[in-house]
Amino acid sequence: MIEKQTNTRQTVDIDLAGRGYCIQIGPGLLNLSATYAQLPEASSAVIITNTTVDALYADGVHAALQQRYGFVHKIVLPDGEKHKTWASLDLIFSALLEKRCDRKTLLFALGGGVIGDMTGFAAACFMRGVRFVQLPTTLLAQVDSSVGGKTGINHPLGKNMIGAFHQPVLVVCDTDTLKTLPGRELSAGLAEVIKYGPIADENFLRRLEVDIEKIRQLEPIATAFAVQRSCQIKAAIVASDEKEEGLRAHLNFGHTFGHAIEAGMGYGRWLHGEAVAAGMVMAAHLSVRLGLLHPEKVKALTALIDRAGLPTMGPVLDSQDNAKRYLQLMRIDKKSQNGAIRFVVIHNDNSASLQTVPDEWVAQVIDACCQA
Repeated sequence: MIEKQTNTRQTVDIDLAGRGYCIQIGPGLLNLSATYAQLPEASSAVIITNTTVDALYADGVHAALQQRYGFVHKIVLPDGEKHKTWASLDLIFSALLEKRCDRKTLLFALGGGVIGDMTGFAAACFMRGVRFVQLPTTLLAQVDSSVGGKTGINHPLGKNMIGAFHQPVLVVCDTDTLKTLPGRELSAGLAEVIKYGPIADENFLRRLEVDIEKIRQLEPIATAFAVQRSCQIKAAIVASDEKEEGLRAHLNFGHTFGHAIEAGMGYGRWLHGEAVAAGMVMAAHLSVRLGLLHPEKVKALTALIDRAGLPTMGPVLDSQDNAKRYLQLMRIDKKSQNGAIRFVVIHNDNSASLQTVPDEWVAQVIDACCQA
């Protein structure tokens, strides 16, 4: 991973043995033709977006791409996590075929994590693989889902259970797009920023404790640093473990509990970042139960999550036996092996590991960390 900086933008390069790519970070990037100057030639460009983002940014991206590509098409999908399904994926495939797209077509994912994941999966599948570009417009997508090549859709029984690893050829994080995010969406993105501290970088965690209110107000320096450092940490991890065979799984801190919340509540009721936030608190308490983490660190992390405007308690998914319902959902997790749930837990030295934990210990944490 190589990080470069100029007066107007920062770049983070992901080194993947001939399949590497650049993450561009800065204001006003989406509408600049120069942003796309180094992209490969293509028979056509296709912008895939949703109804909300279309009205905000699609015209500017379309104009910039027209200066490079002869044919620029657009596909507009419904907005929301509940639409991250086979049905939406099929809408993409049908549109690509109707527009006579071919293997030289270049897809552009313009939107948040849902659009990025679905466009990437469509790119992995269409004609057995075409290239795509990530244009993330939410904080969560800029610091997490757009980087690293994880793509997919949800299944009613589990989040992101159907998908593929398919790396983009470019990621463009235009920090100006964060200005149009609702406060709840911005806070949801902060969950994915915060997670990098406990698993990888104590100095970053301390910086966030100082800057969290500034980031919520989108103060330019604090916000740009949070996006850049998050991308640096993820880029380094992805470069060392692209297919999540070890270290990369640590990026799922809080996600095992969080995905259970999303599935149990119904996709879209809780935003992904909100569920991850409560999940990080649960995972931190589990880390204490394992003797890996000092309770004071849980208090500090919980306070930071609360200051970010995020929930620190999980919801009750079943009034009769809440822990049982959580455990049922968590067994349908990509990190599970032979029915045993493996959790990302954190250590006092700001590192992480995967641990299998007795169900009764997990149930105790769930009972202590949930409220109706």
